[in-house]
Amino acid sequence: MPFYQKHHRHYDRAYRSRETASAISQYQQSSSSYSAHRSSSTKGAITSAFVDESGLSPQPKRTKPSYLAVDKENQIIGYVVPIFRGSQEFATGLSDTEEARAKETAGYLARRDLFTSGVEMDRVEHKSRRTIMRESADRISLTKRNEEYHKQLNKDSLMHPPEFVIKPRSHTVWEKQCVRLHCTITGWPEPRVVWYKNNISIDPMAQPGKYKIVDSYNVHSLEINRCDFDDTAQYRVSAMNSNGELSAYASVVVKRFKGEVDESLPSPRPLPCLEYGVTFETHIVEKFDVSFGREGETLSLGCSVIIYPSLRRYKPEIEWYRDDKLLVPSKWVQMHWSGDRATLTLTHLNKEDEGLYTLRVITKSGYETHSAYVFVRDADAEVAGAPGAPLDVFCQEANKDYVIVTWKQPAVDRGSSILGYFVDRCEVGTTHWIQCNDTPIKFARFPVTGLIEGRSYVFRVRAVNKCGMSHPSRVSEPVAAMDPADRARKGASAPWTGQIIVTEEEPVEGVVPGKPCELMVTEATKNYVVLSWQPPSEKGHEGVMYYVEKCVSGTDSWQRVNTDIPVKSPRFALFDLSEGKSYCFRVRCCNSAGVGEPSEPTEATVVGDKLDIPSAPGRVVPTRNTDTSVVVSWEASRQAKELVGYYIESSLAGTNTWEACNNKPVKGTRFICHGLTTGEKYVFRVRAVNAAGISDFSQESEAIEVKAAIGESTLPESSPAPPFGITVLECVRDSMVLAWKQPTFMGGADITGYFVDYREVIGGVPGKWHEANIKAVSERAYRVSELKENMLYQFQVRAANMAGVGIPSRPSEIFKCEEWTIAVPGPPHDLQLQEVRKDSLLLLWKPPVYQGRDKVNGYYVDIKEAEAPFECWRGVNEKATSKTYMKIKDLKEGVTYIFRVRAQNKAGVGKASEPTEPVLAETKPGTAELVVNVDDDGVISLNFECANLTADSKFVWSKNYEEITDDKRLTMETKGNKSKAIFKAPSEEDLGIYSCLVTHTEGVSASYSLTEEGMPSISIFIPLKSELAVELLEKGRVRFWLQAEKMSANGKVEYVFNDNIISQGDKYKMNFDRNTGIIEMFMESLGKEDEGTFTFQLQDGKATNQSSLVLIGDVFKQLQKQSEFQRKEWHRKQGPHFVEYLSYEVTPECIVRLKCKVGNMKKESVALWYKDGREIKANEKLDFSEGVLTLEIAQISKKDAGVYEVEMCSSLSVHEAPNSSTPLKIQSTEEGVRLYTFVNYYNDELLITWHHKDAAIAFTDRIKSGVVGEQLWLQISEPTEKDKGKYAIEFFDGKGGLKRTVELSGQAYDDAYAEFQRLKQTFPTCSFASPDRARVAGGLPDVVTIQEGKALNLTCNISGDPVPEVTWLKNDRELVSDDHFILKFASGKFASFTITMVNTNDSGKYSILVKNKYGTESGDFTVSAMHLACFIVFNELTESLLKYPRTELPSPDYKDVPVSVPFHLATHLHFTVCCHEAEQKSNGVSSRAELGMPASHASHASLGAAF
Repeated sequence: MPFYQKHHRHYDRAYRSRETASAISQYQQSSSSYSAHRSSSTKGAITSAFVDESGLSPQPKRTKPSYLAVDKENQIIGYVVPIFRGSQEFATGLSDTEEARAKETAGYLARRDLFTSGVEMDRVEHKSRRTIMRESADRISLTKRNEEYHKQLNKDSLMHPPEFVIKPRSHTVWEKQCVRLHCTITGWPEPRVVWYKNNISIDPMAQPGKYKIVDSYNVHSLEINRCDFDDTAQYRVSAMNSNGELSAYASVVVKRFKGEVDESLPSPRPLPCLEYGVTFETHIVEKFDVSFGREGETLSLGCSVIIYPSLRRYKPEIEWYRDDKLLVPSKWVQMHWSGDRATLTLTHLNKEDEGLYTLRVITKSGYETHSAYVFVRDADAEVAGAPGAPLDVFCQEANKDYVIVTWKQPAVDRGSSILGYFVDRCEVGTTHWIQCNDTPIKFARFPVTGLIEGRSYVFRVRAVNKCGMSHPSRVSEPVAAMDPADRARKGASAPWTGQIIVTEEEPVEGVVPGKPCELMVTEATKNYVVLSWQPPSEKGHEGVMYYVEKCVSGTDSWQRVNTDIPVKSPRFALFDLSEGKSYCFRVRCCNSAGVGEPSEPTEATVVGDKLDIPSAPGRVVPTRNTDTSVVVSWEASRQAKELVGYYIESSLAGTNTWEACNNKPVKGTRFICHGLTTGEKYVFRVRAVNAAGISDFSQESEAIEVKAAIGESTLPESSPAPPFGITVLECVRDSMVLAWKQPTFMGGADITGYFVDYREVIGGVPGKWHEANIKAVSERAYRVSELKENMLYQFQVRAANMAGVGIPSRPSEIFKCEEWTIAVPGPPHDLQLQEVRKDSLLLLWKPPVYQGRDKVNGYYVDIKEAEAPFECWRGVNEKATSKTYMKIKDLKEGVTYIFRVRAQNKAGVGKASEPTEPVLAETKPGTAELVVNVDDDGVISLNFECANLTADSKFVWSKNYEEITDDKRLTMETKGNKSKAIFKAPSEEDLGIYSCLVTHTEGVSASYSLTEEGMPSISIFIPLKSELAVELLEKGRVRFWLQAEKMSANGKVEYVFNDNIISQGDKYKMNFDRNTGIIEMFMESLGKEDEGTFTFQLQDGKATNQSSLVLIGDVFKQLQKQSEFQRKEWHRKQGPHFVEYLSYEVTPECIVRLKCKVGNMKKESVALWYKDGREIKANEKLDFSEGVLTLEIAQISKKDAGVYEVEMCSSLSVHEAPNSSTPLKIQSTEEGVRLYTFVNYYNDELLITWHHKDAAIAFTDRIKSGVVGEQLWLQISEPTEKDKGKYAIEFFDGKGGLKRTVELSGQAYDDAYAEFQRLKQTFPTCSFASPDRARVAGGLPDVVTIQEGKALNLTCNISGDPVPEVTWLKNDRELVSDDHFILKFASGKFASFTITMVNTNDSGKYSILVKNKYGTESGDFTVSAMHLACFIVFNELTESLLKYPRTELPSPDYKDVPVSVPFHLATHLHFTVCCHEAEQKSNGVSSRAELGMPASHASHASLGAAF
């Protein structure tokens, strides 16, 4: 072949066989390896004999080979690896499958001698290229013959698929320990074994020293060195040969210590250095200790390293870690190795540099580590009182013109809360910093927009408080403003192919892009909202940009946000949104072809912070450590989303001067605080941090003296004792549920979980233990699965706490795995004893796991003395209890008892539980009970004190013996050895049994049953008969009211509107009847400013309650509308008014009759008719019984077209009203005494004044006045002797006055008072509205049109308690039942109204009035009786009018409610009817009708006469 092809870099050698290429590769490697040492041929330097290329024979006398290479001065300079000492595939030249097939053949033995003789013998032959090529060709030939031989063999007898003799076992280890998974596999041909981690193959060479895979005599193992948290995974070993593949699985769980890494964990075993034949021993001396620095300073950490044996020019691998993250050299970090000392230099300290630093020295034999913590303090502030600098500034979600900057809040604010943060940016290559936000933001995350695509930026953050600005944080890593896809493509360098391909694309016409998809709100705060979306699939061959639009929820008014410049990134941050408002968003794409359709809008998003500040951490417990450090542990924050970590502060006891222990948040709940003064006492507190802010401080810890722990206290916690009492709760075919008892000794710390082991028992011989659960279980019950049916098993349990896993329990009894089929339930379990006293105790248990055929419906408790025989068991309760706890009383002091529980269902009573441990009935010294306390402010709390509190003790509050985890109803406060639960808003929900248990004590606990009957002196709340309600009264007045069940004379009420207290005045009238518990508030009318929430707050001594009514939106508008309507209607009906407005009808004689109906007519009323404003004479005699006014037009013609108007006037004026008044009279009622008079006409222009003893009366809740129709009255409720005297009513009309008097004294007073007392006893007064008030439930129509001569029957439903009185009215006059009007009221529920034979005189307005002691209500309807001819015409017209459209004409009502009038009627009759608004005057009222003749219908003028 040409030489230029042979040496070309892209020359393809793939045509060569694998064996030939392998042999050539071996030769070239061996030749290059030995040629480097050929020149060093002094004595002892040449350690092996070689055959050179000229073909010389080897030396006749061979020396013993040595693998050390030395220089001319006999100094060891390296090692020499003999040829073919590599992998087995290198030695044989065969693949795994080929080698497996050849092992059992004779050819294999010959080839082994041929290719491995140099390995097994103590010499190495140097072969020429020609010899190697010849041997390679022989191997290829032999391989082909071997394959042909195998094809002739019987595959069934020699080959079988892989099989696991021993499967790998799951392991749970501590972090930084080693773990080994091993298994035994058989199969022929010999299987190929591959290890996987989470289905990803493991390559030991990718992470040297991390994994080691060993295969030896069918035993395969995977060793994982120095496990970390990421090694927690499922591991799979796969074995495969030509007959099949088989896999087995095992899990590895790596546990991590809370807080710092425990340096006492065992390090991995040194690995033998197979490559060099020696083992290195590494020692780290002169170690760096805990260090302290300040921002801006330089700090160096160093260790001396001794490696034995010491080899010249040998350099180990040195790695530095901070918080288990590998450090790389940068402008902030510098590393140096001098040959025996490793040094790390932090050139410019920042708080980001704080953490646990670890030095790792790695050799081929293993590695050694050393760790210590580095603390970085804040630099002095430029302005006194300014906060510390933020830290850990990081950029995420970088795009073309947008990036999100995040940071962590500083621990130090120097006594003034941080107001917010400013974010600055700087373009890489410049020194010009630009502030990104105008106002400080409190959220530790901020979207920066307006970046220039293709440029790189760095960011920094500054904190500000009222004193000034902090130092800027350390700048972030540079980030490029570019598309993430482009960044990924540019970040990976593609291999050079030697070819450049240039393609041309023809220009394509622009395409309008499609809709963006997957639009969502990724983040929403009160300062900004961040949107993200995916580009459209249809966007043409050019890039797209985006427009963002917003609209307020509930509207369809979309507004473009970025009107000037479209954004390039599929991310966008919106600012300047109104906090608390709800918005929707959508996005449009655009390019040179145009703007596309909008995306689907997002869901409504309320602008506001969605991430809450964490709650304060729990109890803080310090523990002694060294002379200058203390271990601080705390309870994690219960409500902490996206937790960043915790800040710890310390203070000398009694000084209240706090200093930060760490300036970088720690994520664990355990931290070692260094730098303390020996012998001093310190207290500690903790705060939690997330992006929303920093939580409140936890409670201060107990003071602790700083000194080294002595003796056993160097380990504050130890492993717990073994559990005991293992029992079976349920058994099915392949699983069993076990239960056990808690260890007697917990090791000084809470038990975090339990581990269960099991083993088979065959023929009485126990087998090996197997792990049943990898992850610890917190309950004292566990289901062991994957068991074999009808096999015998034993079990053991181990408990674990913070110190580690304890020793296992004693093996349980032998249990048989067979399914239970009994009908009764299994035994209850987990029996606990609390509140032990000399004569009582509390027993708690958990329900049985096995329910039987039916659900458990009760429990029985048995008791016996501990020393009594088994037959002495006796029942405590004769009737089964449904609860899982019982208070056992009547115990004998000083006697020891044991207890057990049995469950029952419909089938019967099941097996008894395991008995409890013996308990002595005694009240221990210092035992305290739970006490209820009510302070001066009426705050109710439960208080408990424990005298035997330990450092690890906690107060656990429960309700009905279930731990309280929700703090909505109660607030728990613990200080020292006292704890209390405070009720926030006591109500019926809070009744129950409350208990408090103190952990890590000898069962210290107490309970209190909180019931209304059990607390006669403490009323938690004021019960209500009815909640706050609203109703409308006469004149449109609004009444708010509620009723309390009982209140004392000292009861108080506060009236609140929109969180503001309101009081008695012109606008609000309040009334509080303490006897009935009725609380009222009246308003004359409702305005726009009255929309909101009304609240009545009740207080009676220390008892409280409240009720609220929300009147907003449509509810308020409807109530306001009804109130205004009733007020205007009342004013309108005080004088003559139109019940039915002016209308027309055509009689059978073709006479057009205009008519209207007037109510409240007076004798002095006069009717005046007008046409086009001119009065016309009408011989109309007014009918005062019916109130119907008519005007008849005998022969209608065009000249009759016009506007007709009728006006009702009174011959009396307002000045004549006082003279029409009647003398004052006295009337007794069930409420008191009423004085009244009648006037013929009354309106608001007439001024009325009431006098008592010649003095104007000041009206109160007891003395009131009013007007009902023509009656003016003064009501005196509950009259007394002071109410005797002369009363007068004075009228004033603006010109003159009139006074009417009456004497309420002497015999007149005595008679009136006696009648009042009689009525009061007969009819108890209740002047308030109630759900039992009289009501018309329904059934009456609005209008009834009926043919003359027919019978009319109407029935409606009546409700009320007591049964109401029913009155029927026609035109506001009472009806009496007779032959024509039949009035019935049946069963107190159904009121019926019947007209036996309807005539035209029966037309009019009818009403039903129902009344009882709680109130009055009415229902109205109109009856229209028609002649037979008119009725037929009316029906025909109605049917025809349904075919034509309807026009809207103005309503006569002042409310302008549209009224539909058939336009077709005007066409047939050649005139149009329009009803105009009623004109009410002080002395009359008018109604108009317009008759118009369309010009186009002039020829039909005689149609009316014909009709």
